[in-house]
Amino acid sequence: MSQFSLPRLKHEWLGNIRGDVLSGLVVALALIPEAIAFSIIAGVDPKVGLYASFSIAVITAIVGGRPGMISAATAATAVLMVTLVRDHGLEYLLAATVLAGLLQIAAGFLRLGQVMRFVSQSVMTGFVNALAILIFMAQLPELIGVPWLTYVMVAGGLAIIYLFPRITTAVPSPLVCIIVLTALTLYFGFDLRNVGDMGELPSTLPIFLLPDIPLTWETLEIILPYSAAVAAVGLLESLMTASIVDDLTDTKSDRNQECIGQGVANTATGFIGGMAGCAMIGQSMINVKSGGRGRLSTFCAGVFLLFLIVVLGDWVKQIPMAALVAIMIMVSIGTFSWSSIKNLRNHPRSSSIVMLATVVTVVATHNLAIGVLVGVLLSGIFFAGKIAQIFRVTSHVNDEGTARTYVVEGQVFFASVEDFLAAFDFKEALEHVTINVSRAHIWDISSVTALDSVVLKFRREGAEVELIGMNKASETIVDELSIKDEPGALEKVMGH
Repeated sequence: MSQFSLPRLKHEWLGNIRGDVLSGLVVALALIPEAIAFSIIAGVDPKVGLYASFSIAVITAIVGGRPGMISAATAATAVLMVTLVRDHGLEYLLAATVLAGLLQIAAGFLRLGQVMRFVSQSVMTGFVNALAILIFMAQLPELIGVPWLTYVMVAGGLAIIYLFPRITTAVPSPLVCIIVLTALTLYFGFDLRNVGDMGELPSTLPIFLLPDIPLTWETLEIILPYSAAVAAVGLLESLMTASIVDDLTDTKSDRNQECIGQGVANTATGFIGGMAGCAMIGQSMINVKSGGRGRLSTFCAGVFLLFLIVVLGDWVKQIPMAALVAIMIMVSIGTFSWSSIKNLRNHPRSSSIVMLATVVTVVATHNLAIGVLVGVLLSGIFFAGKIAQIFRVTSHVNDEGTARTYVVEGQVFFASVEDFLAAFDFKEALEHVTINVSRAHIWDISSVTALDSVVLKFRREGAEVELIGMNKASETIVDELSIKDEPGALEKVMGH
């Protein structure tokens, strides 16, 4: 079914109206302090992150590939912009945001979303656990050196979040948590840190503007490295988050369309004074756990966010941070894969190492891209090692002792080449050698070079060499990569 077919659009926009609207309100309230915090990280005015969160949420709701996923300004992209803002200013950040969006659109059309198939389940689990830890760690500044009443309020908020659903699920419990704790704070006049303490909220709607930068190659050289980094990290986090939401909702997302949606959102955001962003696993979890499933939830999150800061800003400022901390702790607990701890004893050691390495790297660097890259590389190394072990060479000599047949079984590639070469006895005085590769597959230049070397060494010892049983795919790569300028090379024994 087409992404924009009428039945699908109707289902994604109108299939869960009440749940989507209420969850969108919860997400909008939780987005405000985070957007302000991310703006501070990047070194820009709070309105830059707030406008970005509004714009990105609304646009990805319309053109993104994952219904129900929340995208907005994030720490992952904010930290990449710090140096650019410090050295060149806000206008260059806006230009870099536009260019990052264009790069993401190009990635979508090039179908680079399919690279997610190379991310193993162990890496995904490590990614989720690391994010849960980072989400919890981000709440610590609100829990250290604060009045004792803050802890009471956070505990009360968690009690509401977990116990209220036993009474009714008609209203999301995180929303009830915000309303109750805010009412108590205002009624009793508690002196607690609130949203208004995070930064000044804008009072006007965003307007279209062009980044005020010189359109020169020098400008491109300045912003391109930042844009490329933001585009890559943003897509990685968005696609990983989409996969997690896929599992939570038992639905499937369009990865390439998500790349395009993220790109369109960032490009447009740069023209209204917003910073780059991407999908947010924490807010997406809040949305799903509050009952949000469709595009309407993401759209409402963006619209409510703008309405809250521009129209109801004076009320929003009074929301105690304790309420939002309680929600994020709930998200952290719900995000962490607790079964992965038990599975450390049951799963293969290599899988556990990949998961733990991903967690440690992400938490240590606060960089999701580096952590996932480490996990993927380790997965590849362990996989290559396992495949290399499923390899053997057996042989038998004829009754006269003049000919030997070697039977190669398994995958011949860079990791198994050493064992492949060690299996042949080149000094054995033979008239004829047959190498049977009907049960093997030749994969790369290392294996072709090794096969070339075996053939040449036997011929130099005076033996006639015959290579048999090569499948079509192996024959193609051997034909392309084998030695062409030395007598006795593979093309000769293959009859070329």
